[in-house]
Amino acid sequence: MRILVVDDHRETRELITRHFARAGHMVQTASSCAEAARVLGAMSFDVVVLDVMLPDGSGIDLCGSLRAQGCAVPVLLLTARGGVHDRVGGLDAGADDYLVKPFSLAELVARVRALGRRGPVLRDQTIVIGSVVVDLERRSVSVGGRSVPLTAKEVAIVEVLAMRRGVVPREVLMESVWGDTTEASRATLDVLIGRIRRKLDGSGAALRTVRGLGYALESVE
Repeated sequence: MRILVVDDHRETRELITRHFARAGHMVQTASSCAEAARVLGAMSFDVVVLDVMLPDGSGIDLCGSLRAQGCAVPVLLLTARGGVHDRVGGLDAGADDYLVKPFSLAELVARVRALGRRGPVLRDQTIVIGSVVVDLERRSVSVGGRSVPLTAKEVAIVEVLAMRRGVVPREVLMESVWGDTTEASRATLDVLIGRIRRKLDGSGAALRTVRGLGYALESVE
């Protein structure tokens, strides 16, 4: 699944990200309402894990705004306040589930997994860049109708680059695919980027390195 984790506490955000990534999920993060809104406008997700208390507003208000815009992605709210009034407010805003801090990571994963099983989220199933077609449902990449032989990690990298568009920081790629930003992940990313470039050569799309920033998957046609 593709999961967006919105929390302004860095340690909590990284802990949740690592746990989901190790379970095989692709994770994107945001630390504010504004950043979450930008990411949701550019990428598709299966579930959003949304903290209620954010530096620039309320996660409940953001959830309500998403629902008003027709966004149907399942939302699980995280909060330090577990009163009935707080839970009702979140559910009335359109949240699908509610988890009170401190929480068990195992319970969080189980609840998110349950939300993801509720059915497909309305979203574009494919992204086209040049002659490259990224099928988000089948988790595959093809060029001119021919499947590109990418490994699972290589497909995950291409998905992040395709969904986010623009320059994706190295740290975002590592956190999304491996759940950490260690030197081992950095070295592996460098190797896989080189492999993806070779496999997409002549496809009408280029995996460009932006020195000091990250990578971008762009059409060259």
